[in-house]
Amino acid sequence: MNSVNRRDFLKRSIGIAATVAVLSQRRAFSANDKVIVGVMGLGGRGRYLAESFARRSDTEVAYLCDADSRRLPRAKDAIAAAQGKAPKLVRDFRRILEDKNVDALINATPDHWHALGSIMACQAGKDVYVEKPMCHNIWEGAKMVEAARKYKRVVQVGMQSRTAPYMANARKYVQSGKIGDVHLVRVFNMMKHGAMGKGVEQPAPKGFDYDMWCGPAPKLPYNPSRRWLNFREYSCGPIPGDAIHQLDLARFLIGDKPYPDTVSHSGGINVLNDGRNTPDTQFAMYEYGKLTLQLEAALWTPYVKKIPQNVRNSDAFPDWPFSSTRIEVFGTEGFMYVGRHGGGWQGYDAAGKLVHSEFGRQADKEHQDNFIDCIRTRKKPNADVEQGHYSALLCHLADISWRLGNRKLAFNGKTESFVGAPDADRLLKRTYRAPWIIRDTI
Repeated sequence: MNSVNRRDFLKRSIGIAATVAVLSQRRAFSANDKVIVGVMGLGGRGRYLAESFARRSDTEVAYLCDADSRRLPRAKDAIAAAQGKAPKLVRDFRRILEDKNVDALINATPDHWHALGSIMACQAGKDVYVEKPMCHNIWEGAKMVEAARKYKRVVQVGMQSRTAPYMANARKYVQSGKIGDVHLVRVFNMMKHGAMGKGVEQPAPKGFDYDMWCGPAPKLPYNPSRRWLNFREYSCGPIPGDAIHQLDLARFLIGDKPYPDTVSHSGGINVLNDGRNTPDTQFAMYEYGKLTLQLEAALWTPYVKKIPQNVRNSDAFPDWPFSSTRIEVFGTEGFMYVGRHGGGWQGYDAAGKLVHSEFGRQADKEHQDNFIDCIRTRKKPNADVEQGHYSALLCHLADISWRLGNRKLAFNGKTESFVGAPDADRLLKRTYRAPWIIRDTI
């Protein structure tokens, strides 16, 4: 099949399993072979990942892709400087998928592109590093797991603290029973966001393929003041977009329980009434049998802050009560503070005495190491797609509860649907904009 026909074939078969028959061959790696990657999405996180992989001696960034071509030249220069070789620049990620020499796709797009971009990469025989939250809705998450398993792909989710040694030790501490039986875990995500400006609707700038950027999501009129994180059409919301790290680590600490029995939510858009349609205040409660997981989050609290960078990478602990991204683990015999992305953890006994401390370090590099190693060995990565799905699911459950008037809902993990709530089931999935449709059969 020549390159033109190959391109036409991919265009016609978005989301169709037949792609794998042509493109899913996997090459064997020798010790000196570099893993060839393409990067999709060059916002802040995408640019960081592109440069991180370009600096590695065992990878080559062959492609940079963004629907906004204005981002490409600067990113190209940075990657060329990092790896000594300039990447190809494209605005359509399908050009990456067509290249049989590319081993993996780095998907750092907004949330609405995570699922379809990753599924298509799996179908094209590419392994995937996808940023968090892994999917825009619960149904998408299940389809991503299905695609990874069907096409035998490595899919690593950007929940990098799972790879941090200090977090593995914190998990062992909990599982050892040293704090007794755990019945409550509190996850915090407090921060200060400003209100959006109103802006005016206008044509998209020259060089910005806005139709491609919207992809499977509704094509709202272009407004340069719109922050995509604040809008359900493109995002899980700014709170889930950050709190997913702590929610995932909470699950990690308690043994990766997959599904809660119930979800309830309070809060909503209480402070930042600037046109957004995602909450600025979220208090969500999840029941796992006799264990309760609680999320407490807001976007209007300037006095609690993320762990400073100089603390994350040092022998220091945050000021826990004013740490905006902490986890608290309550056991019958003790208590723990845990920080994400470094920050370490501290354990207390039943008398409230500090009995164990461990400093932390961020694990971006180690998480990327794990991804590249799994590409070579075909092992499951530390933040496998299935765990990414279960953690993102918590964000979506809270959102559905809020959209239904902060109603308490029971959830059936076996069917991934709600119990006796057809109105909630209708929110498990979104409507897709042709031709960017995730098919039932992938």
